[in-house]
Amino acid sequence: MDKRLIYVDNAATTKISKPVLDAMMPYLTDGFGNASSIYSIGMNSARAILKARETVAKALGAKTSEIYFTSGGSEADNWAIKCAADAGAGRGKKHIVTTVFEHHAVLHTCEYLEKHGFEVTYVPVDEMGLVHPEDIEKAIRDDTCLVTVMFANNEIGTIQPIPEIGEICRRKKVLFHTDAVQAVGNVEIDVAAMNIDLLSLSGHKIHAPKGVGAMYMRTGVNLPNLIHGGAQERSKRAGTENVAGIVALAKAIEEAVKDIPAKQAKLSKMRDRLINELTKIPESRLNGDPKKRLCGNVNISFRGIEGESLLLSLDLEGICASSGSACTSGSLDPSHVLLAIGLPHSTAHGSLRITLSEDNTDEDIDAICEAVPRVVEKLRAMSPLWERILRDEDIDAE
Repeated sequence: MDKRLIYVDNAATTKISKPVLDAMMPYLTDGFGNASSIYSIGMNSARAILKARETVAKALGAKTSEIYFTSGGSEADNWAIKCAADAGAGRGKKHIVTTVFEHHAVLHTCEYLEKHGFEVTYVPVDEMGLVHPEDIEKAIRDDTCLVTVMFANNEIGTIQPIPEIGEICRRKKVLFHTDAVQAVGNVEIDVAAMNIDLLSLSGHKIHAPKGVGAMYMRTGVNLPNLIHGGAQERSKRAGTENVAGIVALAKAIEEAVKDIPAKQAKLSKMRDRLINELTKIPESRLNGDPKKRLCGNVNISFRGIEGESLLLSLDLEGICASSGSACTSGSLDPSHVLLAIGLPHSTAHGSLRITLSEDNTDEDIDAICEAVPRVVEKLRAMSPLWERILRDEDIDAE
């Protein structure tokens, strides 16, 4: 008999929900019209996009005119950062402030800009993975054009003090962007109250399909066009719209924000049970703040084993988890996020990230709590590194 699949890698991607699939299907069949056409099926597509824009705006506390649809979170990050940088350069401002443990869509974009004449300050985080607002304020200079800080970390789940950072940026008259890909649907977001100027989100993290996302751009912030060639997205992003994907994103975000407190209560209970049980394993540690973290995020490191071996062993048990960001799978380097919070390489290599959704059950948690200790013990029995740890050798000094 086949093992039951236990999927706990929802920070990497989520399953399309039935309500989302039902909402998008008509636009993949009879409602296939181009939204720029004037005949009825084209106009129906245009109306569907407008309705979706209204839905996404409402979920974020934004105006309908402030929402721009993209192909995903990485595109939205690139648009916000590169175009804010271009706008800043036109005013003689070529300095950007970010943090050391952003998603690579932000870090690599900042590295690209450094090669093109911009200066970037990478603010550190503390051992819990939290950014201190006063450090952001100290990093802002007269020539700073943008501050970009993620809302919640994709690996260790820490939720950042976004309202405080937003207030600082507004007071300093510096644009503030946040990558909210992991936060949308998991925490309450009000872009106006939080003084957010630019925000990125992605559909496939909230049970919509891959390939659709959105960027919020506050009224008064006028970034350059991302793609030229057509009048779509108010001429900011040319290209025939992904109507089915946009409709799906709207339905997904509507479902995701419907009752966030209830979701937080359900997932936090399962999350905390996992943390309590898995940290009983010798030489294990929780990564990230135990309280200021996403309700479905568990990230634990186990000394003496490799994360890849742990994931493959759990896969044989029918458990789908990860050791960090799926965007960097294939890399043998330890997570930059775990190194940023001070973990030595040997510990960072042995991390396990479990990210829950409302589809997960208490039975899933039972199975994980039974499998992980057994798998860790088995892998350590085969590990020369574990033998050295047992002999109290300082493996991190090498």
